[in-house]
Amino acid sequence: MTTTAIPAEAQRTAGPAPKRRPKREREGAAWVFLSPWVLGAVVLTLLPMAVSLYLSFTDYNLFDPPRWIGLRNYTQMFTEDPRYWRSVVTTVTYVVIAVPLQLALALVVALALKSMKHGKAFYRSAFYAPSLLGASMSIALVWRAVFNDGGTVDNLLGTGGWVNKPGWALLAVALLTVWQFGAPMVIFLAGLQQIPAELYEAAAVDGAGKWRQFLSVTVPMLSPVLFFNLVLQTIQAFQVFTPAFAISAGKGGPADSTLVYTMYLYDRGFVASHMGYASAMAWVLLLVIGIVTAVLFRTSRSWVFYASEGDR
Repeated sequence: MTTTAIPAEAQRTAGPAPKRRPKREREGAAWVFLSPWVLGAVVLTLLPMAVSLYLSFTDYNLFDPPRWIGLRNYTQMFTEDPRYWRSVVTTVTYVVIAVPLQLALALVVALALKSMKHGKAFYRSAFYAPSLLGASMSIALVWRAVFNDGGTVDNLLGTGGWVNKPGWALLAVALLTVWQFGAPMVIFLAGLQQIPAELYEAAAVDGAGKWRQFLSVTVPMLSPVLFFNLVLQTIQAFQVFTPAFAISAGKGGPADSTLVYTMYLYDRGFVASHMGYASAMAWVLLLVIGIVTAVLFRTSRSWVFYASEGDR
């Protein structure tokens, strides 16, 4: 048996193995890098939420010190304020109209873009642009002009200004949200591109037409992406403010037909100076969004298909 001697020069240059830093020192370095995020989360999110929760149990008008009144804001909200319930109905109606239409249009356009061979990048950018611009006040004001008396819709259809009709004003607000279908469209397009072509080939061999392939292949394979878009757009729809505020000129009219929840919250807090009442409304909205999201996650078990887990 022979051994190979390590040269003395190599032993001198190699030196001792580096020591591993103590666990406490490594954790300290991690907290240093995390500190900006932690500080921002505490100062800009958790602390304002705690103050808002406290104010929801007080009578606070932005000028005088808060006065503790317990559950008075909540009981008044649920039993003594008919405008509050009108805002709830208006918001739910808006969500039911806007979210399905937006997702349906986004999916149709994504399917069309997937089958395109030329110009896909241009059209994808063009369809995504409204998602970047639609939330601005300037676009909402242009939308109001389009649906106002003498506007484009009135000239084309002869139906008069939608923003001045209680039965049509909320639809005009919803259509502005539907027009911003670019973000879910891009997500749908990414999901469609991940579906294996072999599945469509197998379905075609079995005699399935385009519609049957869509129902039996595209929809199940795309269901996780559809669920993601549904949750995201539903949460955003419950918080709609700018389109309704601009189209109704900040009044929620006509006849409170565009008085969505967040607009009434703004009215109570910053117009009527009932900040305690507005804080209570904000916490109810947070609770409702949490419940709706939990219901969506619960029901998703029956219709969302994950390929790694098999058909559920």
